[in-house]
Amino acid sequence: MRQVMTIQAFTALVGQSLGQSDWLVIDQDRIDKFAAVTEDFQFIHTDAARAAAETPFGGTIAHGFLTLSLLSHLNAQVLPDIKNRAMTFNYGMNKVRFLHPVACGSRIRSQVSLRSVTQKQPGRYLCQLEAQIEIEGQAVPALIAEQLVMHVITK
Repeated sequence: MRQVMTIQAFTALVGQSLGQSDWLVIDQDRIDKFAAVTEDFQFIHTDAARAAAETPFGGTIAHGFLTLSLLSHLNAQVLPDIKNRAMTFNYGMNKVRFLHPVACGSRIRSQVSLRSVTQKQPGRYLCQLEAQIEIEGQAVPALIAEQLVMHVITK
């Protein structure tokens, strides 16, 4: 169960790690479904035999944007539930770097730190997170992102 806290208590966590998500397997079915939605059918993602023969990856890899898109799911496991929150929405990214490919069959998880919380107007708090997507068994993360989310608080 996620921890529940006020926005003030959450703000007090600036500069700290908020934790890590559970591991998530990136299988070919997930990669293929993402390819279908985004219409990105590059063979390095969808053709295991060709990717094994023609790339240094040994098989297919996940789309970088698939990995990035999973931040919402993975970070939801880590971020606390803010009291009186009406909604939270993605506000954008300051920076994203794709550092290591995610091979099909790999397990990934998110490691999240809180960098800042800024009240933009009454009841609206812009939060900057640093998220790293780790790949099990790899020293280099799949990606590092400076993610922005807006919490809308009532009362």
